Amino acid sequence: MRLRAALVTVALLAACGGAPSSPEVDAPIGPPPPIDGAVAADAAIDAPAAQGFGTLSGMCGALEAMDLTGTAPRVLRVDFDFARAYMDPADRPLLTPGGVKIAETPNAGGSSGRSEIFAFEELARCEDAALLKTETEIVYDTNSKKTDMLIEVGGHKIGVSVTRAFAFPLGTPYTLQQATSLVSRKLADIPLATASVSAADRWEKQFLAIMAIDDQAADTMAQAWSMLDPAVQGDTIIVLTTTTGADTFIYTNQ
Repeated sequence: MRLRAALVTVALLAACGGAPSSPEVDAPIGPPPPIDGAVAADAAIDAPAAQGFGTLSGMCGALEAMDLTGTAPRVLRVDFDFARAYMDPADRPLLTPGGVKIAETPNAGGSSGRSEIFAFEELARCEDAALLKTETEIVYDTNSKKTDMLIEVGGHKIGVSVTRAFAFPLGTPYTLQQATSLVSRKLADIPLATASVSAADRWEKQFLAIMAIDDQAADTMAQAWSMLDPAVQGDTIIVLTTTTGADTFIYTNQ
């Protein structure tokens, strides 16, 4: 059963009187138990939205409850189409509240601000994710790898790392070697961040959100991931989003 369907069922039961339920630049190469509901309600930026900037399709809303608690990795393929380029700050009112917060908050370095905004927008609009903390707000016990945002989905804390699959100059085919190097590096960083994060911000699971510039890049990345050793894949959920239309703003931040 899809997570979204489960949440809707709980909401209907409650309405009928039922019991309530409880800095790294990612430029291309060569070119804890469930979060307490009360705490989440106070801390999270509630961000679900049916409409917003760009059109989502594919496996939007396909996240399942076991994806949040199980040990099996999985790849979700989503399409994000843009009829026009996003203009900041003029288009911020079209974002979810969490997307606005990310847009307003400087990241820890690099040139991936737009990809982080729209990686969150996908999770908010497709999976009813809420933003808990941005990259610079997450607290770590030691100086180690970091994640890009802390979100809440279905009562669970999730860390989300964001990267982009594309090659320079734009339009150059994305190679299997580039994809393998990038996804291996990002997946290797995730357990390091998990080991270093503070108890207060500790997540149960990590997602790796990959924004791919076209179908060729996305297919190549999916192939690279499928060829990895299971020990490298770990239990990370891959949210692989193919962008189309006027999407170059994600890859150039211009």
